[in-house]
Amino acid sequence: MKDILAAIWAEGLKIRRSRVFLITILAFILVPVLMSLMMYVAKNPELAHRLGILGAKATVLNLTADWSTYFGFLNLAIAAIGLVGFGFVTSWDFGREYSDHTAKDLLALPAPRSSVVLAKFVVVVIWCVLLSLTLLSSGLVAGDVVQLSGWPSETASHSVSIFAVTALLTMLLCTPVAFFASFGRGYLAPVGFVILALGISQFVSALGFARYFPWSIPMLYAGAAGAESAQLGIVSYVILFLTSILGLVGTLAQWRYADQF
Repeated sequence: MKDILAAIWAEGLKIRRSRVFLITILAFILVPVLMSLMMYVAKNPELAHRLGILGAKATVLNLTADWSTYFGFLNLAIAAIGLVGFGFVTSWDFGREYSDHTAKDLLALPAPRSSVVLAKFVVVVIWCVLLSLTLLSSGLVAGDVVQLSGWPSETASHSVSIFAVTALLTMLLCTPVAFFASFGRGYLAPVGFVILALGISQFVSALGFARYFPWSIPMLYAGAAGAESAQLGIVSYVILFLTSILGLVGTLAQWRYADQF
């Protein structure tokens, strides 16, 4: 336990001294700001022709400037942007050890390698939780600034619960990214894997098998397919959890036997 706490402190120190943490926070603030701007345009149609492409987009989508619609966008954002953002965070935390040539130093420490891996996952989860809270809180502030209509407390609490579960499901998919960062020994493999997973999710969605593909499940839960999200059954969640567990086990095994490859 002491080894894990020491490793968590060391990982946290690396993140605090890095500019990447601030960049990710700013990126997750920017997303709801842009969404609230879309809502403002929808609320004020006379501005559409002044804002060019953004105004035309809001007009074509025929958006309703209310909290119910806005919460729907926030939930989709944490699934889509979260998949990329959380994947980037995991890629950076695990892949930087190889790009900075510090992996060999970690492997030589007189501490269980599993402690290092678990500490990294703990820090990644904390980081992703902070990003999720940043997206939600900045989204609420931006929505209040735009003065969206229809704030029903029941709808708000239900939407926040969907947001939280969607964020959790997306975080669980970080473990395969960590495996590819460790196996590929850098950033390129995990980033490529995230891009490939996004591409495949679009393909399987078109074929109607999205509920069986782990990287499509958070989007479905967030309501990307409307009524299709109701098709998520126990099989979908089992597939996602098994994928997460396999990624964790694979990462632990990779670090355990890394110096034997």
